[in-house]
Amino acid sequence: MKNYVIIADSTCDLSKEICEKHDIKIVRGIITLPDKTQVESPLEWDRFDRVGFYNDLKKNPDGYSTAPANPATFKKAFKDAYDEGKDVLCMTISGAISGANDFASVAKKELEQELPDIKINLIDSLRFGPGFGLMVLYAAEKRAEGKSLEETTQFIEENKNRFHQAGWLDDLSFVAKKGRLTHAKAFFGTLAGVKPIGEFDYNGLTTVLGKAKGAKAAYAVLLQYIEATIENPTEQDIVIAQTNRLAQAEAYKKMIEEKFSPKSVTICDVFPTNGVNVGPGLMAAYYVGKPISKDLSEEKALIEKFLG
Repeated sequence: MKNYVIIADSTCDLSKEICEKHDIKIVRGIITLPDKTQVESPLEWDRFDRVGFYNDLKKNPDGYSTAPANPATFKKAFKDAYDEGKDVLCMTISGAISGANDFASVAKKELEQELPDIKINLIDSLRFGPGFGLMVLYAAEKRAEGKSLEETTQFIEENKNRFHQAGWLDDLSFVAKKGRLTHAKAFFGTLAGVKPIGEFDYNGLTTVLGKAKGAKAAYAVLLQYIEATIENPTEQDIVIAQTNRLAQAEAYKKMIEEKFSPKSVTICDVFPTNGVNVGPGLMAAYYVGKPISKDLSEEKALIEKFLG
């Protein structure tokens, strides 16, 4: 069985340390700063101060923009793996919100014409940020268990709509403007005291399932929602992402640990690539559970029930 490299674009929000630990290769996109300087997407806070970045983003949301890695960058990453005698499993951010998957596909087709024996499996994660990152870690886990490229690819393709998000975003204007939220016009701006609760949908976007009044009510609803949708919680490594909401994330972590006793709960950063498009105010858990319904009707019904 030929060994394979796992490649993900930098929107997976996996830190440099985690990538090195699990042997995950990252293809970096580009961030344009307010002064029009362009820099590679970072997966650590060496260039930016975490709090300072999000504070400045809130003041100047239109000053930052992002772009995915281009076909040439993907092509180099694939060719490097080929030169090492390895196949490739490439995973990208949701194609519903980014051209990364299209660019990776272009690179794949070009190399397949140039190198007929190259093997590249490409997956559209239908996720972004830590939800995407968690999926990449599952792929790395399958590889570590000795699963082949085809077996790991099949597992991710069959289970990617089991990767859930359970959290809130205080200010929906960022994701609405960037096209990452369904029914965007209905949710612009900050809703004082209201916590919009979002979930990934079947097509790779986020949909607001309901709005809780205040953090206390939101935590209660989210815990009930996780309980109703998670599978085998004691066997899971759950991730909590936050953008300038560390105190809330720490409180959420404690609640999840006490209620579900998972293997681990890790609070992770949302780095600038996703931060530009998500904005400050995110606090959400990511885990694997029951398949998400195509129209989110089941999930919406759960939230309505818990809010009621």
